[in-house]
Amino acid sequence: MSFDSLGLSEPLVRAVNELGYTSPTPIQQQAIPAVLNGGDLMAGAQTGTGKTAGFTLPILQRLLTMVPAPNGKRVIRALILTPTRELAAQVEESVRAYGKYLKLKSTVMFGGVGINPQIDALRRGVDIVVATPGRLLDHMQQKTIDLSHLEILVLDEADRMLDMGFIHDIKRVLAKLPPKRQNLLFSATFSDEIKALADSLLDSPALIEVARRNTTAETVAQKIHPVDRDRKRELLTHLIKRHNWFQVLVFTRTKHGANRLAEQLTKDGISALAIHGNKSQSARTRALSEFKDGTLQVLVATDIAARGIDIDQLPHVVNFDLPNVPEDYVHRIGRTGRAGATGEAVSLVCVDELQLLKDIEKLIKRAVPQEVIAGFEPDPNARPEPIQRRGQGSSGRQPRQGQGQGQGQRQGQHQPKREGTGANNGTARGAQRGPGDKPKQPAKPQGPKPAHVRNDDPRHQDKPRAAAHEGTSHAPRKPRNANPGALLGGGKARSDAPRRTQSTRDGQRGN
Repeated sequence: MSFDSLGLSEPLVRAVNELGYTSPTPIQQQAIPAVLNGGDLMAGAQTGTGKTAGFTLPILQRLLTMVPAPNGKRVIRALILTPTRELAAQVEESVRAYGKYLKLKSTVMFGGVGINPQIDALRRGVDIVVATPGRLLDHMQQKTIDLSHLEILVLDEADRMLDMGFIHDIKRVLAKLPPKRQNLLFSATFSDEIKALADSLLDSPALIEVARRNTTAETVAQKIHPVDRDRKRELLTHLIKRHNWFQVLVFTRTKHGANRLAEQLTKDGISALAIHGNKSQSARTRALSEFKDGTLQVLVATDIAARGIDIDQLPHVVNFDLPNVPEDYVHRIGRTGRAGATGEAVSLVCVDELQLLKDIEKLIKRAVPQEVIAGFEPDPNARPEPIQRRGQGSSGRQPRQGQGQGQGQRQGQHQPKREGTGANNGTARGAQRGPGDKPKQPAKPQGPKPAHVRNDDPRHQDKPRAAAHEGTSHAPRKPRNANPGALLGGGKARSDAPRRTQSTRDGQRGN
């Protein structure tokens, strides 16, 4: 099957062919005709199977055939929401690449950079906006964006947005959109929360699921290397140098761990940079650019980058730390073996992470082969330690050691830094915003900071804080009972999710 047989116009097919794609993937074969039909859609597939083209191509086609707004004025007709800055930039780049022969215009907006260039682009007129939820709400509050003519809404990586606590942001955006529109929900996994969101958002949607949920691509060769916790970095250096690995994407559990590992690899003579939520947007962009063009050998990332990195023929992914949430393992190793290419995913596992490994294997319904590297044999008498109490910055969430901690607790710990907002965002709002549009100033805290309050402000990094998805953790807090059903029922989004407040300087919101 070819792309032109799916009902796409000649300019779109020409652009796709020039990018080297000749045959659509399974998700594209099903999603493109479904979107062209104009109905709502709920679609899921393994990461790296071409979901982005599955909705960008038919959206471009539909905007070509739809009647534009009166008076010939260019208005926003399609909105694509993504959870992270990197993913937003990647999707908008795809929109421009596929639409290079069309007269449609697009722009991307996210936090961490100045807002004025984004306002200028909106004033000049665009057809398609790709945005993170927080920065989109900035524009909506300042009335610099008009979505009254919107025809198509896309929630990309919807499961990740829910994991990051964006449900209230999404609901606020939906409340301002025209009721008559086409809604597309794309997700790498289908959880019960995703299905609940789909029930409230979609109208008699078509359902596409081209692979068993939460499975890993067959093109990725997975392997476990057992090793003592204190020899992980040494083993990683050994593997990179022995096998002459280049373009290695390494995942750590925390921001601090990513920074330290990148510094250690550099001292070992391996060029490495870290990318995570505390890095400035310019630093994140530079690191990702150098990694993509091959001048950087190792990119050390936290899970915030797991779904925002799309690199052709990426050969190696290494889990320096296993993730606390098994689904994150699927998204991490999904950075390699994309679009039918082969790749290798290696995990360095110490005795503390054996329960995490069991959870991952249960999720993907297969045992991952293990290989002990000569000279790095783990101590058979080593005793596991609670991950969050180790002084090596390797846990940002509550541990899952098989000691009665349930799914609700895991979900409550999955709280990476919000991507829709950031420093230097140029907005006039205060540090916190409630359901209304008026900025509010945060109340000055009295006494010690409660465990559920999050603080990513670098000025307070020397103070103890609660466990966060990528942050260095301290004493474990008491778990809360999960209540996923509260996601869409008003009130608290998730009873187990910690509420967050950020500094006025960062312009970020609490609940």
